Amino acid sequence: MNINLEVEVKKQEASTVLVLSGEIDAYTAPKLKESLLPLTRQPNAEVVVDLEHVNYMDSTGLGVFISALKSTNECGSKLRLIHLQDRVHRLFKITSLDNIITIDTTVRGGN
Repeated sequence: MNINLEVEVKKQEASTVLVLSGEIDAYTAPKLKESLLPLTRQPNAEVVVDLEHVNYMDSTGLGVFISALKSTNECGSKLRLIHLQDRVHRLFKITSLDNIITIDTTVRGGN
């Protein structure tokens, strides 16, 4: 089984947007971590992660976002997640991570 994660980095005026497509699991999380963490280590950076095209994420993915949050807190940068599909958003809610990670409240549909 070869499920991939596509990562695209877009620079905007005040922020860097990481657009993700695919699934975030034990196989693809290292790619996400490799792309995301260096962005969060830039002082005063705003990193926005667009999860609109991510239809599956497991606890490994949550671990990457926890590492990213820790990194932003240490470096004075900001992390924001946007366009979460229902099932991915539920994962953040179940684990109460939605209380510590800024998540755009616009939740997308999906199965």
